[in-house]
Amino acid sequence: MSKKQVLPYVHKKNSKKSQVRQMFNSISCRYDFINRIISGGLDIKWRKNLVRLIKLKNPKKILDVATGTGDLAIALGESMASEIIGIDISERMLEIGKKKVKKNQLQKNIKLEIGDAERINYPANYFDAVTVSFGVRNFENLDKGLLEIYRVLKPGCELVILETSIPKSFPLNYLYRLYTIYFLPLIGSFFSKDKSAYKYLSLSAKFFPFGIAFNKILEKNRFIVKENISQTFGVATIYHAYKPM
Repeated sequence: MSKKQVLPYVHKKNSKKSQVRQMFNSISCRYDFINRIISGGLDIKWRKNLVRLIKLKNPKKILDVATGTGDLAIALGESMASEIIGIDISERMLEIGKKKVKKNQLQKNIKLEIGDAERINYPANYFDAVTVSFGVRNFENLDKGLLEIYRVLKPGCELVILETSIPKSFPLNYLYRLYTIYFLPLIGSFFSKDKSAYKYLSLSAKFFPFGIAFNKILEKNRFIVKENISQTFGVATIYHAYKPM
């Protein structure tokens, strides 16, 4: 786990989980719009790349952890899975997600519900695939969350995570840090009016382990890492792992 636990509201004494829930409830109505601006729409392409990977194994039951407003769960709709469950701790994010599911007429296959990554309300070995898109760095206890995902995933089946990372080559790494430290919080606070939220999202990306460091965390939690797929010069990474037989 990251050596430094970053919190959305450093002046408050409640848990990270409680603060993350409060933060996403606060920014929910502008979250999708701001994401498109901050990523230049690239987050849509990255999710499509993740879905393309998932489709190769034709899973029937998929769990999308930290689903937020359901973007990835909806994109997974093209996988032909019969059951896609999206869980999140933010009620307001899910409310928006449910409207999007209904708009896309995907209610038959996709269900969004309140759920905690560290206490998933499904039996062991239930899902054929588990996905997380920009969510693992918000887990209060990363190891506990990964082990819970491991529990509900069938043996031999895949965990695919899309998460921010930091480009390694200069000057890209310098420009990326400049953008995330200064411009991302500025853009986010301008549109959402919650300065703390986008400062947190920037710092959590900065301090969260990525690449080989995150591979080691996955391996510590029993997963076998298959590959890392860099996205757009390394500003994001798809981690492809599986639960051994």
